[in-house]
Amino acid sequence: MQIDWDEVTHVTKVDPAKPLPTDLEVLSGTDLVLVGGSDDVTEANTLETINLLQAAHPDKLVFQEPYSAAHVSSATVERADAVAVPAVYNGDRDHFVGKHVDLFTEIGEQPAELLGATLPLVGRFVESKGRDVVAELAANLVGEGYVVQHLESAAADRAGVDTTYTPEQVAGAALATETFYGFPIFYVEYSGTYGGPEDVDAAARYLEETKLFYGGGIDSAEKATEILEAGADAIVVGDCFHDDPETFQATIPN
Repeated sequence: MQIDWDEVTHVTKVDPAKPLPTDLEVLSGTDLVLVGGSDDVTEANTLETINLLQAAHPDKLVFQEPYSAAHVSSATVERADAVAVPAVYNGDRDHFVGKHVDLFTEIGEQPAELLGATLPLVGRFVESKGRDVVAELAANLVGEGYVVQHLESAAADRAGVDTTYTPEQVAGAALATETFYGFPIFYVEYSGTYGGPEDVDAAARYLEETKLFYGGGIDSAEKATEILEAGADAIVVGDCFHDDPETFQATIPN
């Protein structure tokens, strides 16, 4: 799918294991929704959440960001606009390489008779429908270079992160993301705590095509502005979407 990344400055991270706000109109000002999480997330509640979000905002981009291959099915791939696949640079091998192998193994195991002709899946589906589906798959996967910087977070625990990166290493990871891996997103994740602009400033100098996302502790217009002015292309807001919709709305740039 073609995405105008220049139009994305505010991203909402929605955890399908957490209750949604009563009024989903709060999402009207966000540009992109990422559906994913770790604890208690399933394929079923992921699909339910995607369906609810798309029913409320049919024109809003909704991506699935799976932590595990078990969260992905033909139904979630069909419903989501894209599947965002993180590669955690400072995590363990499983979360840079292993999870990707698991994901494609799961996709390859989908029986062809269960899949519609438009689904961008591989494996047996390739055999029955032709190699052009590989191009469809590539068009619907979004790679994310990821650095997890809060060691006490669930994200760090799940990804096997035991060391944070220095700003210089964050900059190096950003450069690798754009020049070597070619991912469209480089994501600095502080997951529940505010990390400030230092890592963003370091990474922004090395990115031209890849978009720089920052997530973690954004709970005010002031913090949102500070991160964007440091060079982030987009802020990612999650916790206050679930916990305090009024505060969440204050993080949306005018």
